[in-house]
Amino acid sequence: MRTGSMRVAEISLPAIRQNVAHVRDLTGGAVIVVVKADGYGHGASIVAEAALAGGAAMIATADLEEALALREAGIEAPILCWLHGVRVDFADAVAAGIEIGVSHVQQLEALADAARRVGRGATAQLKIDTGLSRNGAAPDEWRTLFTRAAELSREGLVRVRGIFSHLANAGDENDRAQAARFDEAIAMLREAGIDPELQHLAASAATLSSPHLRYNAVRVGIAAYGLSPFADKTSAQLGLVPAMTLRSEIVALRGVPAGTGVSYGFNHVCETATTLALVPMGYADGMPRALNGAGAWVTVAGEPRPIVGRIGMDQFIVDVGPLAGRVGLGEPVVLFGDPELGHPPVEIWAGLMRTINYEIVSGIGPRVLRVAADGSEA
Repeated sequence: MRTGSMRVAEISLPAIRQNVAHVRDLTGGAVIVVVKADGYGHGASIVAEAALAGGAAMIATADLEEALALREAGIEAPILCWLHGVRVDFADAVAAGIEIGVSHVQQLEALADAARRVGRGATAQLKIDTGLSRNGAAPDEWRTLFTRAAELSREGLVRVRGIFSHLANAGDENDRAQAARFDEAIAMLREAGIDPELQHLAASAATLSSPHLRYNAVRVGIAAYGLSPFADKTSAQLGLVPAMTLRSEIVALRGVPAGTGVSYGFNHVCETATTLALVPMGYADGMPRALNGAGAWVTVAGEPRPIVGRIGMDQFIVDVGPLAGRVGLGEPVVLFGDPELGHPPVEIWAGLMRTINYEIVSGIGPRVLRVAADGSEA
């Protein structure tokens, strides 16, 4: 490893730039790249810089703390955040020029109060619920919210830059019904006297599959990281390149006879004499313990080799079998990466765990060093 770390998530900057440029070319509108949860586990500031270089118009987070951390990291581009606690103080956000997603009148008043105290106008984007039944103003709140937003805009306290919502991805009919509600909200906001510069409804799935849902901006997360939001389409089929390669190395090797039990509980017993390699990555690093005996594999010396025995907090074991004598201590091990380069795709883990690729990458632990890579490695 170039860094000397035993655990590395190598983040391809060219891949992120290419993915964002692909989305921008596909949609022709503004691209908002979501870097919440530490950039879906990729490293928020690493991703933000690469996304902006790829043509992103704005960066987005869930929490205000995440947005402020990006400012502290030197990200000067527009940043939007939209999930707030009831006791939030927006003063630091206003001072840092962070755009606030507002979901109800109470938040709008808190933002206006912060603007008064800071002595600087705030910028907001109004988040509405069109059917996901989650964050965002409900339809019976829209008129009150929009009317008050227009009043505060005329006072110079809050500029409303955009309006947005989130699809439930519950099928085309439901998506179109949500879009119809979104259109109603835009019309109502204009009636209140605000013509929003940005209108965004589509996240990655709709952005890649439904041109009629793109409006004049899209808000992408998983697509920017080069991963597919669809169970039946690969990254390559969507024109995306996975950005994360999760790497470790062999730190111990031992030849064992047939009948040797492996790791806790001996739930794996070697059928023949073989060579076992110890890899210092475990469930504390985001490697699901339930992968035990599930058929997961890694690549060693470019060849697929099975994970055997129970995964520990800090380590797991690979049967390197026929590679004995060809690999030594320090030999790189790739847990997942770009399948076009011969690496296991992260979707193998997701499939075995009956979950989605989002959960796997965002769950990579803090001991794993995120390294920005400006080239490509096999």
